[in-house]
Formats: sequence, C-alpha cells, structure tokens
Amino acid sequence: MCGKRTYIIYAATLFLLNMILLSCSVDRYIPDDQHMLTKTTVVCDNKNVAKNYSLSDYIVQNTNTKWFGARVPLKIYTLSGTDTTKRFCRVMRRLGEAPVLYDTLKSARTISDIRQVLSNAGYMKATVDEKRRVKGKKVAVTYDVHPNKRYTIRSIQRSSDDSNLRQFICVEDTSRSLLKVGRAFDVNVLNNERNRIASFLRNHGYYKFTKENVRFSADTARNSTEVDVSLRITLHQENGRSEATEHKQYVIGNVNFYADVASKDEPIDSVNYRGYKFFYQDDLHFRKNMLASKTMFYPGELYDDNNFRRTYANYTRLSAISYSNIQLAERQGSDTLDCNISVNHAKPHSFGFDVEATNSAGDLGAAISTSYQNKNIFRGSETFIFKVRGAYEAITGLEGYEGNNYTEFGAESRLNFPMFLLPYVKRDWGALHNAVSEIALQYNFQNRPEFQRRVLTAAWRYRWNSRNQHIQHRFDLLEVNYVYMPWISQTFKEQYLDSLGKTNAILKYNYENLLITKLGYTYSYNSLGAKEQTYGKDAYTFRFNIETSGNVLNAFSKMTNASKNEDGQYKFCGIAFAQYVRGDIDFSKSFRIDKNNSVAFHAALGVAYPYGNSNQLPFEKRYFAGGANSVRGWSVRSLGPGAYNGADKGINFLNQSGDIKLDLNLEYRALLFWKLSGAAFIDAGNIWTIRKYEDQPNGEFRFNKFIEQIAASYGIGIRMDASFFIIRFDAGMKAVNPAFKGKKHYPILHPNFNRDFAFHFAVGMPF
Repeated sequence: MCGKRTYIIYAATLFLLNMILLSCSVDRYIPDDQHMLTKTTVVCDNKNVAKNYSLSDYIVQNTNTKWFGARVPLKIYTLSGTDTTKRFCRVMRRLGEAPVLYDTLKSARTISDIRQVLSNAGYMKATVDEKRRVKGKKVAVTYDVHPNKRYTIRSIQRSSDDSNLRQFICVEDTSRSLLKVGRAFDVNVLNNERNRIASFLRNHGYYKFTKENVRFSADTARNSTEVDVSLRITLHQENGRSEATEHKQYVIGNVNFYADVASKDEPIDSVNYRGYKFFYQDDLHFRKNMLASKTMFYPGELYDDNNFRRTYANYTRLSAISYSNIQLAERQGSDTLDCNISVNHAKPHSFGFDVEATNSAGDLGAAISTSYQNKNIFRGSETFIFKVRGAYEAITGLEGYEGNNYTEFGAESRLNFPMFLLPYVKRDWGALHNAVSEIALQYNFQNRPEFQRRVLTAAWRYRWNSRNQHIQHRFDLLEVNYVYMPWISQTFKEQYLDSLGKTNAILKYNYENLLITKLGYTYSYNSLGAKEQTYGKDAYTFRFNIETSGNVLNAFSKMTNASKNEDGQYKFCGIAFAQYVRGDIDFSKSFRIDKNNSVAFHAALGVAYPYGNSNQLPFEKRYFAGGANSVRGWSVRSLGPGAYNGADKGINFLNQSGDIKLDLNLEYRALLFWKLSGAAFIDAGNIWTIRKYEDQPNGEFRFNKFIEQIAASYGIGIRMDASFFIIRFDAGMKAVNPAFKGKKHYPILHPNFNRDFAFHFAVGMPF
C-alpha cells in the first residue's frame, strides 16, 4: 500500500511540475522586432552527400538546449519573471537559458560554411537556400542544399624541380597515390596527398622536406565538370632570400644522451656504450641499455620521421623520466644529423596513505592502507609498488559464535618492467609496442567469527599495444591463486555446511582449500585509440578474453596416476585444483547525435565451463548480475540465475551466481549544464548455470526458456565530469522480473518503489 501511495505522489508531482513549466510563456522574453529560433534543419536532395558530410554540424546558430527532448533550461529561465531587481529573477536566469534569438549574420555564415565544405568535396556549383517559417515570435529555419554535379579528375600531370626525386614522383610513387583519374576532385584528398608524400619522404631520409614542397594546380574546361590536376615538387629553400637547392637525404650520425645535464658548460662525465655516447653530471640515474633500447635512432641509418615520434613516445611513457627532449643537429656542409637526447630523472620514491570508513549491512568499521612506490628501482624505469591494508569491523547480530568482529590484512607487491622479459624478442619490438612485463605477489587473510580465510596470489603477465595504438593485448602467462581455510567455526559447520551436506554444492565448494592456475589472454580494440574516451563520439570498442585453468596439472596427475580425494578430484601438493575454461566478449558502440547528445549501445556475453577436476566454478570466477555496470534495476549480485528466487538471504550471494552471463544496455546521454550530464537507460540480461544444481532451482540455461528469463529495467542517471574521472549516480526500476510469475513478472505495469527501485553510485561510465 505504501509503494502504491508513493507512486501516486510521484506521478502527481511530475504532472504538476510539467503544468507549471508549460504555463510559462516565452513570448514576453522576445523583443518585438526579433524572433526566437525554434528549429534548424538541413535538407539535401543528395542522400549520399547528406550521409557522408554531416552538414548539420556546420549550423552556426543552434536552438535552445534540450534535456531529453524538452527545453528545460529555457523553461527555468521563464520562471524568473521580468523584474531583474529581484534576487529570485537573477538566480533563475543564471540557472536557466535565455531564448536563442535568430541572427541573420550567423545564418549567412552557415550558408557560407556549407557551400565551402561541398566545394572542397568537389561540388563546386552547390547552392544553399534558406527558408524561414515564422509563427508569431518564433521562427524555424530550413537550409535547402543542392550539391549539383560533382567535379571529377580528367588527367594528372606530375613533375619535379628536384632531379633526384623525379623518378620517384613521376614513376615509383604513382601506384601509392591517392589521386586517380575518374575519381572525384576533392580538396581534402589533395591535402591528404600532400601529407602522404611529405611523410613518406621524411620517413626515407628527407629530413627537411615539408608538405609546402608539394604544390597542386587545377584547370577546368568551360561547360565541363572535369578537372586537369598538376602536381609539382619544388626545391628546398631555407628562407625566402636563400638559394633554392635540391633536397638532401640525411643519415643519422652520433646519438648522444644527456642525462640530468643542467648545463653543458659545467663538468660532464661521459661513457660510450654500443655506439652511443652518454653524458651525465655526478651520477647516471639510468642504466645505459635502458636508454639505448628506447631510442629508434641508429648511427649510419637514414633519418626516419616515424622513429623520431616513436622515440619521443617511448621516453614519455617511462615513469622514471620527468622530462625528455630530442634535438637534431645538421653537420655543417654535410648530409649527417647528430641526435641529442636529453632526459631528466623523476623523483623515484613516493608514499600514499588512506583512511576509509566501512558499512557492511549496518556493521561499522574502518580500514587503513599505505603504499610505497619506486619508479626506478633497478635504474631501468622499473616500477615497484608495495601496498599494505588493514581493516576492522564490529559485527552484530551473530549468535552462537565466539568472536564478534572481523579483521582483514592484505599485502600486495608489483614489479613492472618497461620491456618484454622473454628470450628471442628483439628490443625494437618491445619499444615499438610499448611492452610491459609484470610480476605480482599478493597475500590476504580474513578472520571472521564464522571462519578464517587466507588467499595467496602470484602472477606473471605481459601487456603490449599495436603500433597504431588502437589495440591492447594482455597475456597472463601464469597466475596462481591458493585459497586456504585454516579454521571454520563449529556453529557455521552445523548451520550451513554439514547440515546441508552436498545439497548446496556451491556453498561447500567455496569453503574448502583450492588451487587455481590461470592462463589467459585479453584482446581490446578502441576505434579512437587505446586511451581515448568514446563518450559522446562516433566510436566503438571491442574486448575478448579467454582463460583456462588446471589443464597442465590434470595432465600431470593422469600421467603419474595420482590418487583422488573422496570427491573424485586430483590433488597437487595435497590441494584440489580447479579446472575450467572461460570466455568473454564485450562490445560497445556510441552514436553522436550532436555536440550535446549521443546514444550508446552495449552487449556482453560470458560463458565459463567447469570440467575435468571440477564440477563447478570457483566463486571468484563465477558471473554475477545486477549493479551499476549491469542490469541497474537490481542491486549488485541480486539477480538470477535464470528464474531462481532464493529465500535464504544469508547465503544468497553465493547462490545468485552462474556460469553464463548476458548484458544488453541502451543509454541516451545528454549534456545538461556545466559539468553535469544526464542519461536515460534500458538494461536487459541475466545469468544462468550450465549444470542443474538443486540449490539453484530454475537457474539452468535452457534454449526454450532463456528468453522469458531475461530481466529488464529502466531508469535515469546523473554524471559529473571531474576532469580525471566521472562520478555517476543511476536510479533504476525493474521492468521485467524473471524470478516471479503473474503480475510480479512485469513490475513495469505494477511498480512498487520499495520492491523495484535500486540506486547506484559509481566512478566511471558503465560502458
């Protein structure tokens, strides 16, 4: 009854607010001789042009900001009244947005910009007509675009004032050229061709060649849309008064490193290493082979502009370096470039300290953590991180247990090497792909009134990027997790483990000693670049992960005829080991509507299968549904599997897990004001088990049932962009609940806030 009353109040509030906003007239805020711009539209009679050139982006003057289709800021502004001496009026006007008044100058700029865009694309006779529809004090503007016929290339003539480049330009490079006879005459393609030629030559020794040395001229015949294009390479000229000369092809001479050299006039020590020379003052803070391995310049080789950029990028990524600079010096009267690389070391040591308060189901506690970081521990920009964390929580409401508190202690260490620690891998390859090798060791112990748990983890990983920085790879060569349960209270055994016997296999399995040996690989692709954000842009990301465990140990156990325990499992060093395979696919795509609005779609599928030495997955490898990054109408780990609806809330966090997971999300995103954005979303998904478990009834995946077991939710959210991270608040409501039948199966038709509402706070975007 309470939920129904809340729903009625909520609906009535929205209705009244909507009536108030709609009742405020905008006309009185529009001067008599002007009009409010209500709509701007671009109509093009060529569908391909409209699709390929996004002509709406060139509209200079846009209408008032809309929040989810409504001009809410404008409505807020109209609540201010006309008396600006009142404080309320000034506040509401600052919060709102004044009506956008139609500007003829901005309209003319729009027409000019669209014409210019089309002219550059080859539509030189394009016309743009403006049509206004005036109604009272409001005006809607339509720009009718007629591209007309596109100009094409009839012939291409190539020439070079530089005799050394004549063969290259007129013969060798023609197959790579972006210009082809019969193709559209596009100024953008001409510019790209200039950049391509300049880039190619600079990558082949022509250090001083620039795109200004590539010149085009175009002639059009009368009453024709065909163009004759001429390409010409000019001679090199240092400045407007110097004599023009042929272009030189430069080679790299000396490569010198200046490490922490404040002034070259002061005493400097030097040392030679593998053809490189190192200069330093007082002490060399870096290993010579580390600095040498990150440069792509080699004495005697042709200058390559790509190597210049890659070398800069390599030093920028090193945490041990605070400053880097590369200078190329031409030897007087020669074709040799000396490369001088300056690097300064960063402060190697840093410390961190954090204090946090915890609240788990009403039980209060506190946690303290401290960390130490060394950015150059072996003088090769290796990063060593050591963290220690301790937590305490006072537990209430537990009867029959000896203690009444929870303590946790954890220690973690990581060592990252900016290279591949693998034999037969060339140093160039690691530098080109930003390779990192990582060794990690972690220990965690938990003491609860019900049990004591210890987890030891050791890992050896590799990470690297593609040369274009769109793809990231991660390879977990080995990750070992040892879970040890030294003590379980008698009360916990009697109430949850022994009394259940084998009926709750998941619960029992996760309170036993276990060994997990993981081998895995992850592939990630970002259409904009590995570190670029896709929010509000036309972009997509794709991630694939595969991991397996226990295969080597299982094969070894069979070869040695090892004995099994009472559950039929092989043991390694007296500990049962997990055996499974798990794969995940994640795809997200964002569509930009305009600069303030976008739509994002996300789909994720995960499947894990225990086999061989395991009948079920370890708790850490199982899937969970619900929460801020899943189906947001449910709180974290409270959905599924399938149509499962457990009643025992004490152990539901284990039972509500599965071997298969599906997530589908659709989100509309809109910039509100300042750094705040809003979102409206629809989520769907669930988890399922592969096998049938008695303690998870209706949780097994079946092709003829899984559609009706897909949960759905809807909601709204607020995001605040804090520059380095995004703070997110999402409020979700259940729409379809697979755990119930009848009316409760469709809570969207019978909403109950107490039952169907979930609130989420998170850092970062959901996808």
